[in-house]
Amino acid sequence: MPPASSRPVDSLDDDDYPAYTMGRAAEMLGTTPAFLRALGEHLLITPLRSEGGHRRYSRYQLRIAARARELVDQGTPIEAACRIVILEDQLEEARRINEQLRTQGRESQSKNSA
Repeated sequence: MPPASSRPVDSLDDDDYPAYTMGRAAEMLGTTPAFLRALGEHLLITPLRSEGGHRRYSRYQLRIAARARELVDQGTPIEAACRIVILEDQLEEARRINEQLRTQGRESQSKNSA
């Protein structure tokens, strides 16, 4: 088997691949298609469209939607839940970038002192 870096990206391993129909996504989340449409209206997730115009969701989008559903189930209004999830996602991305920069800085210091 070739190393992972030389294999083509498998769409089933791609978190951003729009693999799930609205009905399947709603079923997986234990919610309704209307809830998913509402998340789109509040700009939390923007599903891709199939050639026929049907909404398609990725695993990443389903994780985001699941977090919003948790908040809504706890009594948070959907608008606030969407904003919270957006901010949580931005914070996680900032933390990832910070860690990456710290790692690069440590590597740079190691090379300079060697």
